[in-house]
Amino acid sequence: MKLIIGLGNPGSKYRATKHNIGFITLDEIAYREKIKFNKNMFEADLAEFFVNDEKVVLVKPQTFMNESGRAVGPLMTYFQVSPEDVVVVYDDLDLPIGKIRLREKGSAGGHNGIKSLISHLGTQNFNRVRVGIDRPKAPQTVVSYVLSPFGKETRDDMLQAVNASADAIDYWLQGHTFVDAMNHYNVKK
Repeated sequence: MKLIIGLGNPGSKYRATKHNIGFITLDEIAYREKIKFNKNMFEADLAEFFVNDEKVVLVKPQTFMNESGRAVGPLMTYFQVSPEDVVVVYDDLDLPIGKIRLREKGSAGGHNGIKSLISHLGTQNFNRVRVGIDRPKAPQTVVSYVLSPFGKETRDDMLQAVNASADAIDYWLQGHTFVDAMNHYNVKK
């Protein structure tokens, strides 16, 4: 079994914001699989499908970003999923819009959603898809920037990153190792 976790904030107010790129990516996967988020467990919305007879659960924590681990920890216990069978998709200020970066493990890098996951899971060893959102230009603050929508001029780049993220996750789900996915999708173009 695999868990694909998208980080974001619940509610229509945040739906199209940069901080919700994890939710946006999971919505793309759900669209491709023709499924809906129709379950709620442990403060998370879930959608399920199968790839090669293996169950895959898409997870959108309905806590706010800084408390994401509060939903993910109990779900991993409930489904008896180990960290190597998890992928977390989230926004990254250190990558330009349109770029993605896959990682097997690492620190939170200042991302509060990842800090919460590490705290609740007790490990930094879980797969990640970092989706670039770039940094704000002065005088805009980081908080106002991540909670703002993508501009028209960056929409195509954002969609490219969402599609690349969904493709990378699908590649992994098809039976490739996460290292294979990293080697395939972290190539500089």
